Amino acid sequence: MFSKETKFLIVDDMLTARKFITKNLRELGYTEFIEARNGEVAWQILSKEDTEIDFIISDYDMPVMSGFELLKKVRASEKLKETIFLMITAVGQENKMMEVLDAGVNNYLIKPFDKEVLAEKLESTWESINNR
Repeated sequence: MFSKETKFLIVDDMLTARKFITKNLRELGYTEFIEARNGEVAWQILSKEDTEIDFIISDYDMPVMSGFELLKKVRASEKLKETIFLMITAVGQENKMMEVLDAGVNNYLIKPFDKEVLAEKLESTWESINNR
């Protein structure tokens, strides 16, 4: 499984969603989190030379820059292209997951979810990365 020191970037335009994800990750034993309110703010964080992020958890639908646009920028970046990326979308938007899978997302999660489902997604993401 991922190290408990894994550095997460949580990207969602809803503060309550960011806090929910951070709370659940903390309960799973993780300790390093940075939050961003949209893809543009996330990209600014990721673009700083001294910022090291291991794992991005991003909502798909956000104003300013969507999670999908952020994913494409991350995958196009030489520095960031290997960063683990988990996309979150709402029920009924599963069709969007094909485009994010094609764009190189590592895994996805459908809202609503709980801590157990998040833990399962982290585990399956770990397994897929380590079984390449």
